[in-house]
Amino acid sequence: MRKQLRSFKAAFEGFFGAVKSEGHLRFHLVAAVYVIAFSFFYDMSPLRWAVVLILIALIISAELINSAIESVCDRITGDFDLKIKAAKDMSAAAVLVLSVAAVAAAFLLYFDLERLGFIFNFFLKNPPLLILFIISLIISVVFISGRMTKTKK
Repeated sequence: MRKQLRSFKAAFEGFFGAVKSEGHLRFHLVAAVYVIAFSFFYDMSPLRWAVVLILIALIISAELINSAIESVCDRITGDFDLKIKAAKDMSAAAVLVLSVAAVAAAFLLYFDLERLGFIFNFFLKNPPLLILFIISLIISVVFISGRMTKTKK
């Protein structure tokens, strides 16, 4: 049991270490929060929720794997190497492919002009919530930029 607990501890340390050092991961986490928040404006079936949550988990997992690959590559050599560059580029491409697919899925799940108009009007009719939303956007930009975390140098 202790071995499993140590494994969970190591996984959490890895996740939070990546959050502190990886701006792209912070971007994906912020995007996930907004996707989940705005999903409540839609009539989401359990299947739609499952698709959204699985896509979020896949993108975050792919970003973590990409970061791990880049970290190992950087550890192997600090010099420019075409094979290392190719490995890093391919791992980044995997995240990009998944992200593009997720955006396409989001378009299919969420693009409804009537619902988007409802959301827009909801915020216009609720100025305190609009202000909170704007503040959350500012906090998100600061978080993504790394100013709220200790970033690697």
